[in-house]
Amino acid sequence: MTIEVRVPQLPESVADATLVSWHKKPGDAVARDENLVDLETDKVVLEVPAPTAGVLKEIRLGDGTTVTSGQLLAVIEEDATSLPGASAPAIMTTSGGAATAATDAVKADTAPGKLSPAAKRVVEENKVDPTAVAGSGRGGRVSKSDVVNYLSAKEAAPAPAASVPSAPASGARGARAEQRVPMTRLRARIAERMVQAQATQALLTSFNEVDLRAVNELRTRYKDQFEKQHGVKLGFMSFFAKACVEALKKFPSVNASVEGNDIVYHEYFDIGVAVSTDRGLIVPILRDADLQSFAEIEKSIANFAARARAGTITIEELTGGTFTITNGGVFGSLLSTPIVNSPQSAILGMHKIQDRAVVIDGQVVVRPMMYIALTYDHRLIDGREAVQFLVTVKQCLEDPARMVLGL
Repeated sequence: MTIEVRVPQLPESVADATLVSWHKKPGDAVARDENLVDLETDKVVLEVPAPTAGVLKEIRLGDGTTVTSGQLLAVIEEDATSLPGASAPAIMTTSGGAATAATDAVKADTAPGKLSPAAKRVVEENKVDPTAVAGSGRGGRVSKSDVVNYLSAKEAAPAPAASVPSAPASGARGARAEQRVPMTRLRARIAERMVQAQATQALLTSFNEVDLRAVNELRTRYKDQFEKQHGVKLGFMSFFAKACVEALKKFPSVNASVEGNDIVYHEYFDIGVAVSTDRGLIVPILRDADLQSFAEIEKSIANFAARARAGTITIEELTGGTFTITNGGVFGSLLSTPIVNSPQSAILGMHKIQDRAVVIDGQVVVRPMMYIALTYDHRLIDGREAVQFLVTVKQCLEDPARMVLGL
């Protein structure tokens, strides 16, 4: 009995997806619920599991194909078993009604490490043996960066000594190769959203600086006990999330958004936390951050980060949000002007903590300082509110007791 494998129902906000790569080839045995193929949307990568155990009889669509909900992907022969040495069934394509015996998807899967579409293109353009490239991705998957690193290392390797040395030609240059690869759907979506924010909002950025000595002292004093009791490290993000919640309560317009000629004031606090992945920047949401404890926030962020990088985060976890926090400091950024995550109206940028000389009570002292930035939509948020929002965040972090007492 043959069973059809179709594109699962995509969320309302997602019109279509791109078939990234097959994990099986025709003739392979598959187990029930085993991941067959990855589909990339503009937010997440979706896995399509096998609906039954058997043998993958046909693959109907190859890598790079744009698919929609319900579209036929493959056919499984239920309860069949693969035969060693048996020739693989043909891969069928619906393009022009023709059938082909192989596609790039299968060629990629015959390599020890599966190639991403971008990596495959670089391999083909540079005539690289894919078996020579070590994959750093899940299951040995070879990414574009793996291939580029391989090529760079190959170019940097010393050339074998020539029997008769010759002088280099005057003005000779090194290799000036170029690579052209299509944007991933996520990168294209990020680009679209950033341009949209710049084009539709009146963006302005205000800055302040925070003395994090009090936060550092609390973390040093309680970090071991906190981790032992809650099973997660006490980081900085929970302090900043809590401080932002207190500031958002005082300045509701920063937590609002513009819809047409209306201002929507959100009476809840869903804070997005920007997470960097190999595919691009995504923003999972801390729902009702005001009701979460420090431990719950740290656990949620650690969970988001791990699953975002593994590609298993869900679209629902990336949808919504009333305010965003981004931390460029983890990469060494000292100062930046983050772009608002539309349709939100503001975003807080954290930066590198750096010991600096500051004057306190007439004395020059060294303190762990951080610049913080608030980019906001000036159509909705006045400069006074933006500055006072930052001052509130600063006060909460420099005197964390304020967050406990609601001051």
